[in-house]
Amino acid sequence: MAFEYPDNLQYTDTHEYLKIDGDVITIGITEFAIDQLGDIVFLELPDLGDNVEAGEKFGTIESVKAVEDLKSPVDGEVLERNDQLLDAPEQIADDPYGDGWLLKIKADNIDNIDDDTMTAAEYIEQVEGVSD
Repeated sequence: MAFEYPDNLQYTDTHEYLKIDGDVITIGITEFAIDQLGDIVFLELPDLGDNVEAGEKFGTIESVKAVEDLKSPVDGEVLERNDQLLDAPEQIADDPYGDGWLLKIKADNIDNIDDDTMTAAEYIEQVEGVSD
């Protein structure tokens, strides 16, 4: 199965994606991560106004197979969270790069994002070895 990885996003080695719009970063999880998890049954996200730290856990996602930590790719403050997904976490899989976003963060500093993330092509190279 071929997964979609939009070129306008950045990707982390822990399978989160970032959509960068000025200093506002939209965070979600990739199709690859959703496929690996299977049916998603529970999602825990931080509250509005909470601060997140790059590389640190900001929530958890639970499936029938596993519970995984969600890691923030940036330092910043939670501006929005996708409350719809808290009630229906399985909907993440319906549109992961659109309606399936998790958080919007006001980033403290976006200067190092490129150093800590991958392009779509680099991410594909990383996960193709795992999915074969």
